[in-house]
Amino acid sequence: MEFLTNEKLVIVGAAGMIGSNMVQTAIMMKLTPNICAYDPFAPALEGMAEEMYQSGFEGVNLTYTSDIAQALNGAKYIITSGGAARKAGMTREDLLKGNAEIAAQFGKDIHTYCPDVKHVVVIFNPADITGLIIQLYSGLKPGQVTTLAALDSTRLRSALAQHFNIAPDKVTGCRTYGGHGEQMAVFASTAQVDGKPLTSLIGTPALTVEQWHALQQKVIQGGKRIIELRGRSSFQSPSYLSVEMIRAAMGGEAFRWPAGIYVNTPQFGHIMMAMETVITKEGASYKEIKGTPEEMKTLEESYQHLATLRNEVIEMGIIPPVTEWSKINGNL
Repeated sequence: MEFLTNEKLVIVGAAGMIGSNMVQTAIMMKLTPNICAYDPFAPALEGMAEEMYQSGFEGVNLTYTSDIAQALNGAKYIITSGGAARKAGMTREDLLKGNAEIAAQFGKDIHTYCPDVKHVVVIFNPADITGLIIQLYSGLKPGQVTTLAALDSTRLRSALAQHFNIAPDKVTGCRTYGGHGEQMAVFASTAQVDGKPLTSLIGTPALTVEQWHALQQKVIQGGKRIIELRGRSSFQSPSYLSVEMIRAAMGGEAFRWPAGIYVNTPQFGHIMMAMETVITKEGASYKEIKGTPEEMKTLEESYQHLATLRNEVIEMGIIPPVTEWSKINGNL
C-alpha cells in the first residue's frame, strides 16, 4: 500500500472530536502508516483507537499514548488540537489564557522531545496566538509552524454559493486574511462568482451592499452558528482542512487556502496571521496581500487586534516582551 511518507505523524488531542476526525482523515488520505495519537485523557483515547482498529483500515500502524514524551519522540509532523474547546456564548478570545498556557508548554515539549520536527499545524483557539506561542517556544523556524485559517475562506465560499444558489465550485478566489476571529478581514476583490468578479456584483440587485455586509457577518460568525446548530464547536471542517495542510507539508497536493504564518514586516510585526501562503516540504512562505484601500484598512485593524491579544499574553507573563524573543528562539 502506497503512502505519501513513512515518517511519524502525531495528532494531539486525538480523543476529542476534532482530533479523532483528524486521525481518520489522515488514514483515509494515506498520508503515512506511522501515526501516533496523543491525548491526556487515556480512556477516551483508547476508545478512539479501538474505533480506528475496528474500522478495518489496512497498512496503518496506529499507536496511542498519554505520555507526551513517547508521543513526540521521533515526530516529523504534528497537528495539534490540544486546547479547550469553544462553547456556546464564548468567543475564541475567551479561551486566551488557558490555551495560551497549554501552547507554551507544548512549544517547550516540541523543543525537548522532537526538535527535528519538520512541520507543526496548530488549530486550537485563538489559533493565531497559540500558534505564535508554539512558534516561539518550539525553537522552530518561521514557516515550520502554521495555523488553521482556511475555515474562514471556505465559509465565505459556502455563503456566496448559498446566496447565489450555485455550486460551490463556481465560487473561486474566496479569501479572508489577518485574524481567525471576530476581527478577520473578509476580501471581495479576490473572489469570482460563476466567472464574474464579486466586486462587480456588490451593489446590484444580485447582491446589494446590505446583503454583502450581512454575508460578511455570516462568515465572521460562522463558528458561532455551528455551535447554535449542533451544540458544539466545528470539528469536521477544521479536521479536514488541517490534514490537508499537513499533507502539503509532506509534499502532497498543494494547499488551496490561506494559512496562519509567522509574519514580521514593517507593516505587520512579530505576529501569526492568515496570509496568502504556499506550504511545501521546505516549509511555508507567504506573499504580499493586495486589496482595495478599504480591505487593507480592515486587514490593518485585524492585525492591531491580534497585536493586542499578543500583548495581553505578554502581560500575563506567558511569553516575554518581543525584544527578548530571540533569546528563546534564535530563528525569530
